[in-house]
Amino acid sequence: MSNVVLQVEDLHTSFFTRMGEVKAVDGVSFLIREGETFGIVGESGCGKSVTGLSIMRLLPEPGGQIVGGKIILEGKNLLELSKKAMRAYRGKIVSMILQDPMSSLNPVYQVGDQIAESVRLHQGLPENMVEPEVISALRLLRIPAPEVRIKEYPFQLSGGMRQRVVGSIAMSCKPRLLIADEPTTALDSTIQAQYIALFEDIQAKTNVAIMFITHDFGVISRICDRVGVMYAGKIVETAPTREIFKAPKHPYTVALIHSVPRLDQKDERLFSIEGQPPSLMNLPPGCRFCPRCTVALDVCKEQQPPEVKISDNHSVSCWRVK
Repeated sequence: MSNVVLQVEDLHTSFFTRMGEVKAVDGVSFLIREGETFGIVGESGCGKSVTGLSIMRLLPEPGGQIVGGKIILEGKNLLELSKKAMRAYRGKIVSMILQDPMSSLNPVYQVGDQIAESVRLHQGLPENMVEPEVISALRLLRIPAPEVRIKEYPFQLSGGMRQRVVGSIAMSCKPRLLIADEPTTALDSTIQAQYIALFEDIQAKTNVAIMFITHDFGVISRICDRVGVMYAGKIVETAPTREIFKAPKHPYTVALIHSVPRLDQKDERLFSIEGQPPSLMNLPPGCRFCPRCTVALDVCKEQQPPEVKISDNHSVSCWRVK
């Protein structure tokens, strides 16, 4: 456990609205080791992004609140830090790449100025050293002609290039943990493959721990060492990526993998999961996947399944697994 960078224990995050409490993250636990890529996969609305924002402590206040659990980064519980102390961690120790690069970048500032802000804040370099550090951050993300790019504005860059600039900002202070929230969603397949290869290259050079959030099991198979499958605010299965593809145990994991189209098979109709995820404001009493599960038992409707460890690295919450 000495090389564990992040350990999340029984995390609970809720949004308090006029209609009631929305339990976006409900008892999530996982860890990420140095140089490891841990993927969190699931449908939209299952709590993936909120988990990342909870770690960064960037929830919209006062509605969004972490109501329980621990977020231990480099031996320090982030939930015990003041807002000022957390600002010192955010960007330097832990960084996040958000989903949409255009909403992450300020359209009226040059690219170089936006990267320089993080460098000045966390590295305390003399002014004559800031620009070389910014250019170095752009080179790390393989942005061509970085000396020219620092003078350009976000609207002058392509979508793939903007995503790399956001990555440059996140990596400019060499964080120990990088949270990537669906960074490949808006990219075409060719650029997506290049971006994933870029992540692997950066990790090999810096040994950064990466938390990769996605809804795409195809991306998970290419970049992640381990994966946590999330449904309705809970992680229902955690395993090494190779094992979860070879022998998935939870019915939801099986359904998600079957939803990925395969080029070696000719199907008349693509597989889909029937029904909709439950409302996080009005959760069912038993297993949350039960109303959509094709192999549900009677007990699934009444009680939430406990977590069962199949092996040291594989755990699942399902009444069919004993």
